[in-house]
Amino acid sequence: MSPKQSSPAPRSPQLLADPYFPNHGDARFHVHRYELALDYRPAPNRLTGSARLTCLNGAAPLAEAVLDFADFRITKILVDGRAARWTHRAGKLRLRPARPLAAGAAFTIEVGYGGNPRPVRSEWGTLGWEELEDGSLVASQPIGAPSWYPCNDRPADKAAYQVSVTAPSPYTVVANGRLLTRTVRAGATTWVYEQPAPTPSYLATVQVGHYQQLLLAAGAVPQTVYAPARLTSACVTDFARQPRMMELFTELFGPYPFGEYAVVVTDEELDVPVEAQGLSTFGANHVDGHRGSERLVAHELAHQWFGNSVTVADWRHIWLNEGFAKYAEWLWSERSGGRSAAQHAAHAHAGLSALPQDLVLANPGRSLMFDDRLYQRGGLVMHALRGVLGDPSFFALLREWATLHRHGTVTTADFTTLAQRHSSHPLHTFFTAWLYATALPPLGG
Repeated sequence: MSPKQSSPAPRSPQLLADPYFPNHGDARFHVHRYELALDYRPAPNRLTGSARLTCLNGAAPLAEAVLDFADFRITKILVDGRAARWTHRAGKLRLRPARPLAAGAAFTIEVGYGGNPRPVRSEWGTLGWEELEDGSLVASQPIGAPSWYPCNDRPADKAAYQVSVTAPSPYTVVANGRLLTRTVRAGATTWVYEQPAPTPSYLATVQVGHYQQLLLAAGAVPQTVYAPARLTSACVTDFARQPRMMELFTELFGPYPFGEYAVVVTDEELDVPVEAQGLSTFGANHVDGHRGSERLVAHELAHQWFGNSVTVADWRHIWLNEGFAKYAEWLWSERSGGRSAAQHAAHAHAGLSALPQDLVLANPGRSLMFDDRLYQRGGLVMHALRGVLGDPSFFALLREWATLHRHGTVTTADFTTLAQRHSSHPLHTFFTAWLYATALPPLGG
C-alpha cells in the first residue's frame, strides 16, 4: 500500500497534543467555564480584560498549568485566589501555583490583562480579534482565540461562557449566547452574554460595530440579524429563507442544539463567512439583495449541528465539519426548488476529477485542511453514502449522529462505526476509498 493510502483504524485514545497544532492547548486539565469581562475602545483599539477560568485537573498532579495567550500586559494572576508564579512568552502563559494541583481537583485561574489586540498571523491569513475601520470582529478558526483571551486552545476542550463587554454606547456588541443584560452608564454600555452550551475556544466570538437589529423569527429559537443600516434592506431579502432552512435542518438533523441563532453582517468584505457558537459572521460582500450567497447561509447554519455541537476531537477530522455543511447546502437546494443534490454532486465530482489527487480526506494535513477540495469531496462522501444506504437509513444516520454526539467531540472512526450500524452491507471498502485513499472514487461506486 502506498504512503498516501491507508485503511481505517480503530479509534485510539486522544493524543495529548493536536497533531496539526502541537503547541496549542494543554490536555492535562479541562476548562469548565470562562467568565470574561472586557472593556473595548474601538478608536485606539484598546482592550482591557479579566478572565476567570473554572477548571478541572486530570488524572495526575499538576505543577504547572499552561494557557495560550497573546502578547498582552499581565496585571493579575491568581490560582484558587492566591498569587502564583508565572511566565508569559511565545504565546504561552505558564502558571505555577505554590503547591501542585491534586489529581481530579477543581481549581480557578484569574488573569487580568490589557493592550492592543492583534490577530494571529497564519498560513490562512490573520485569525482572531480583527480591528475594523470602525469596530472589530472575532473569527478564530482554528488558532485565533488566544488573540483576545487566555484559553486552553484545543477543539476538544469545550466550556460554558459568560462574556461581558463594555464599549462606547453608539456601538452594538454581539457575542455567543443569550443577552442577559445591557446597562448604560456614562456614555458606555455593558453587554452581558451567556452561552451555557459547551463551546470550543475557536468558536467564541465578540462583534463590535454600528448595527441595527432585524428579527427573522421568534419562538423557541429566536433568529436575529445584526447589520449596518445601509445593508438592512438587502439583508431582509438575503436571509428571508433562513427560518425555512432552520425548519428543514431540524427535520433532517434533529433539534437545533442552541438557544438562539444570530447573524452579524460586517460593514467590510470578508473572504468567506465564519461560524461561531450560535452565531455566524458574513461580510458586506455576501449581501446583494438577490439571495446571491444563500448557499453560504445554509452552510453556516448547518455548522451549528456539524462542527459546533458535534465538534472534532482534533483538526485531522475537519471534513466532518465541512463535508457535512457542504452537503447541507445541496440538501437545501434540493428541498427549496433548486438543483438536486445529485446534480450538485455530479458537478463537484467533475470538477474534482480535473484537480490533483493528493488529498486524504480523513487526514488532509495542516496545509490542506481548508482546501476547497476537502469541502467538495466531503459533500461527495455524504452523497455517495446516501446512495449506498438509501434515504431512510441515511437520514436516520444523520439524526442519530447529531443527537448521540450533541455537545460532544468526535473522530472519523466514530462516524464510520455509526454508519456501519445503519448498513446491512460492509462499508469498509467504501470508506477506505473515499476517506483514506487519494484517488477520487467513481460517484456511483
